[in-house]
Amino acid sequence: MSEVYNSLMDGLTEAVAFARGEKTNAIVHQIAVPAVDVAAIRASTGLSQSAFARSIGVAKGTLLNWEHGRRQPTGPAQVLLAMIAKKPSLVSELLR
Repeated sequence: MSEVYNSLMDGLTEAVAFARGEKTNAIVHQIAVPAVDVAAIRASTGLSQSAFARSIGVAKGTLLNWEHGRRQPTGPAQVLLAMIAKKPSLVSELLR
C-alpha cells in the first residue's frame, strides 16, 4: 500500500478512536466565539432589520428569531456577528 493510503488510514483510525472517547495523540483545538446580542449589534450599524438581514445574508425571520431570543446564531453567522460587534462599520465598508 502507498504511504498516502497508510497515512489516511492512520488518521481515520485515530479519529474513530477519539470519537469513541479513547485516549489518542490527537490535538484538539477549541475556539470560543463570544455570545452575541444581535439586536444591539444591528442597532450599532444603524440599519433596519430588513437591511441588516439582507446585508448578512439571512432571512428577516431568522434575524427576528435571533433578536427575540427564540434562536441563537451559530457557526459562521455567530462569527460574523461577533466581528460586526467589534467593528459595526464592517458591513457598510464591505458592501460599498
